[in-house]
Amino acid sequence: MAASISGIGIGLGLSCSSNLSKSLHSSQSSGFRVKMTVSVEDKKKNYTLQKSEEAFNAAKNLMPGGVNSPVRAFKSVGGQPIVIDSVKGSHMWDIDGNEYIDYVGSWGPAIIGHADDEVLAALAETMKKGTSFGAPCLLENVLAEMVISAVPSIEMVRFVNSGTEACMGVLRLARAFTGREKIIKFEGCYHGHADPFLVKAGSGVATLGLPDSPGVPKAATFETLTAPYNDISAVENLFNSNKGELAAVILEPVVGNSGFIPPKPDFLEALQRLTKANGTLLIFDEVMTGFRLSYGGAQEYFGITPDLTTLGKIIGGGLPVGAYGGRREIMEMVAPAGPMYQAGTLSGNPLAMTAGIQTLKRLKEPGTYEYLDKITGQLVQGILDAGKKTGHAICGGYINGMFGFFFTEGPVYNFDDAKKSDTAKFARFYRGMLEEGVYLAPSQFEAGFTSLAHTQEDIQKTIAAAEKVLSKI
Repeated sequence: MAASISGIGIGLGLSCSSNLSKSLHSSQSSGFRVKMTVSVEDKKKNYTLQKSEEAFNAAKNLMPGGVNSPVRAFKSVGGQPIVIDSVKGSHMWDIDGNEYIDYVGSWGPAIIGHADDEVLAALAETMKKGTSFGAPCLLENVLAEMVISAVPSIEMVRFVNSGTEACMGVLRLARAFTGREKIIKFEGCYHGHADPFLVKAGSGVATLGLPDSPGVPKAATFETLTAPYNDISAVENLFNSNKGELAAVILEPVVGNSGFIPPKPDFLEALQRLTKANGTLLIFDEVMTGFRLSYGGAQEYFGITPDLTTLGKIIGGGLPVGAYGGRREIMEMVAPAGPMYQAGTLSGNPLAMTAGIQTLKRLKEPGTYEYLDKITGQLVQGILDAGKKTGHAICGGYINGMFGFFFTEGPVYNFDDAKKSDTAKFARFYRGMLEEGVYLAPSQFEAGFTSLAHTQEDIQKTIAAAEKVLSKI
């Protein structure tokens, strides 16, 4: 099930605007049910966030920081957070009536487009039977079979409700199976907000300027060792100094929580050799990359099969879901088959299963990933060209439906490199793009996402907006 490495992600992820090269596929977009087109009206004349400001000010008295997830507060980009009213296809609208081309996609799951008609219809039928059973339903079998057949490492799967839950469960499982406690994670990789992972966690933690989180006891992270991403010698040193003690190495196979950072050639293979030689489990956190880099995820794309995998986002089609899975002998440690306990009342609920089934069906259609590759390549190349044309240091890359760029000459191999990016410039660029009707992730340290609903018109409008904004900052 392994796919050959085409050089798409590696070449682009490590290249800068001056030498980024990629021959785009000539695949056509026919066959994709794109329901939205870009409005030709110029809404910038009336751009206002008055209602969003009023709603956010009210929210700050109701919820910590006015949000339920920190990055939404726009701390790293400044300005007024926008409050969303509705989404459809590749577009979203805020409560002030502003329209945006969306490259966040609910942080990844909207890969076939927001509020897809077929997904909504299937959900409506499922809702007639109920929203949660707290008991087995047949839909769990259907989605489980689809996941197992798609992802090379997964022979059995356990559904949960979020990526954080998936990573919590997989860590407990790795420790139970190996009888060891220490783990290695990579600087800038984010695996949810569970205590053992909030060490050099990138993403929202980096956005807030917090090296770790208060409230996490030292004992919870004492067994968590860290290394720079893409630095195999640092990993080897950790193995040498902790012989026989390492339960697992966990990583994002392509980093999305320090911005978009692909692995160097042979990095993943070297990790696989090290873990096998030391009786340590290799865990791919594919909450972001699963079903986005390819139908079988990053592991299929790079041809590296880990021992365990976490999934989320896309397999719920936008509804709350997560999963972890791997080799049968490991997964049979999970209760009730085995002694390692993990549970969840809403796990495998019929609505999330339905949305996931419909989404994966669409992703399996011919031409899906060729189309994502084509439009994302055009988008990234266009932004980098615009940056070069307007005199900015900029680099970036992509793999199929996932991308990112940094305001630095690069190359960017790890979180330390990513932190060299001009975040003040990114903030100005971000706010300018909002006014031009383009919604990007409100942090330099987050990847972006395209979908099957994005059109050529969306891409060209975004590139034009980028050049306009970059010429002013």
